[in-house]
Amino acid sequence: MATLSPLARIVSIASGKGGTGKSVLSTNLACQLARAGQRVVLIDCDTGWANDHLLLGLQPSYDLGHVSSGEATVLQALVPGPEGLRLLSGGVGRARDADPTWRDLDRLFRSLAQLESSFDIVLIDHGAGLGLAAQALIAGGSALLIVTGTEVTALSDGYAAYKRAVGLAPGVRAGLVVNKAASIPAGREAWERFSFVSQRFLERKPDLLAIVPEDRAVVDSVERRVPVVLSAPTSAAARAIAEVAVWSAFHAPADGGGSRSIFEQARRALR
Repeated sequence: MATLSPLARIVSIASGKGGTGKSVLSTNLACQLARAGQRVVLIDCDTGWANDHLLLGLQPSYDLGHVSSGEATVLQALVPGPEGLRLLSGGVGRARDADPTWRDLDRLFRSLAQLESSFDIVLIDHGAGLGLAAQALIAGGSALLIVTGTEVTALSDGYAAYKRAVGLAPGVRAGLVVNKAASIPAGREAWERFSFVSQRFLERKPDLLAIVPEDRAVVDSVERRVPVVLSAPTSAAARAIAEVAVWSAFHAPADGGGSRSIFEQARRALR
């Protein structure tokens, strides 16, 4: 009797606002997970304003816009990156890509669905907030990793994103990273505020995955276009990112069986 191959674990990475370091965290997580032996593809879904390729030191020939338009297949658009990960870039500077319609996303999700049988983990780096793509994928069953900072605006917008996600999928598996914290106590205080409000008004809260401190090693790694988990693996930031990578959403299928296509579920959610 034939058995179905397990499908990839899909994790959407989002923030309530820009400037939280979401893309830096996404690229480093992809490297960390790939280095641990996982087959990882990172999709830069910040369409029109993508920068994951810059952070990884890559120069893609194709991006999500080419895949959506049919100019390239999803496999043609994948670029090999550090530690064997694959990147699908989001493209830069095209207005249409920055504001895709549901039809654009339907075509794109149809193409991306084939990645689920070829990789262990699909990380999706979304733009700030929860756009249409993120909403559909969360409704389809992807886990959600929220990146926030310690300032009140980042916490407020991060909570708004979490609230929206819970509204879309009450059972969503969600985790939180407090990034660029001036100190561990400051990061812990930010988490306690987020946790208190979530528990009070939503009667649930995300998992705290890590507090990632401000670290000069991260700044240096961005300038060098080499992720900090590779350029300075013993730095405080790299060690914190390694903590994020042990989250259960990266190691167990969201549906418990691994046989359900989240991209197909997302296509249905678009309708």
